Amino acid sequence: MNLGAFSISLSVKDLKISKEFYEKLGFNAFAGSMEQHYLIMRNDSAIIGLFQGMFQGNILTFNPGWDENAGNLETFDDIRVIQKQLKDNGLTLTSEADEKTSGPASVMLTDPDGNVILLDQHR
Repeated sequence: MNLGAFSISLSVKDLKISKEFYEKLGFNAFAGSMEQHYLIMRNDSAIIGLFQGMFQGNILTFNPGWDENAGNLETFDDIRVIQKQLKDNGLTLTSEADEKTSGPASVMLTDPDGNVILLDQHR
């Protein structure tokens, strides 16, 4: 099971202050905008998303079909295939992809310590 590109999505109080902080750690914004209230930032292969007012808590994010540059992968495990494997492994999902569809979809689950995991396929 290949989950795709990994990032952590951080719920931030002030996007400008968080952006400046992570820039001092060597991160640079490559997607999103201040106007959209989110930025995706990268330092080499490390990726973080900064989101202001969009959700509570932090989320571990995987993007099937994308590499660490948000570039499309030639081959990848579709979110519905991953979803089936997760269920077959006995995991409980908090949201599911419609198995009758194709293309963009997402799946969410929570780890034993309450950390939210989002698998978000964009294509």
